Amino acid sequence: MQYKEQIDLSRIPQHVAIIMDGNGRWAKQRGHERSYGHQVGAETVHVIAEEAARLGIRYLTLYTFSTENWNRPTDEVAALMSLLFDSIEEDTFMKNNISFRIIGDIEKLPANVQTRLYNCVENTSKNTGMCLVLALSYSSRWEITEASRQIAALVQKGELTPEQIDCDLMSKHLTTHFMPDPDLLIRTGGEIRLSNYLLWQCAYSELYFCETYWPDFREEELCKAICDYQRRERRFGKTSEQIS
Repeated sequence: MQYKEQIDLSRIPQHVAIIMDGNGRWAKQRGHERSYGHQVGAETVHVIAEEAARLGIRYLTLYTFSTENWNRPTDEVAALMSLLFDSIEEDTFMKNNISFRIIGDIEKLPANVQTRLYNCVENTSKNTGMCLVLALSYSSRWEITEASRQIAALVQKGELTPEQIDCDLMSKHLTTHFMPDPDLLIRTGGEIRLSNYLLWQCAYSELYFCETYWPDFREEELCKAICDYQRRERRFGKTSEQIS
């Protein structure tokens, strides 16, 4: 079945978020070190980013490295940081008119990686196509805690009253304030959980879980997920009759 041919291009999700899971298990099944899976997974990022841009997705947010991932073996973390540095290819972004953004506790990353990331953000800032967002050293609980601290500081200064705090204000203080909430969240690798990813933002996102490990996730898999999304009725708490 060719899912590419079934997609309704007039109903493409505006924002797709992906938990890219399964790199390590994919590598181990093939007798390789986990780092090899991450290398192949980085290639998949470029493939999926180009396909998402072609389909007309406006924002693609990828869970690249969580705050909890810092607890992994030191050599694996070092390999991931090196891979992150090497895999930022501005040429791909410029060729596809993709802008680049990052969210997370970026100050924890190595200085050379931070410089590489911020340079790419700056150099692609005028591109008008899809926005590719990497969640790095990110977790939703960290993000919500930081936003709460910022709002508490404003109250303490007398610039805000507790009565003025609402969902919109909280959203404005999150690292994702520049983009809409995800319409569709995809998790590869067979696990069925959100793993501390965009918990606030995914309150009404459609969730799609697949068995495919991230290194094997290709254009047709993305199209399959979007086709599944397009078959769903998004009600946001309303009834079917109200939506129609």
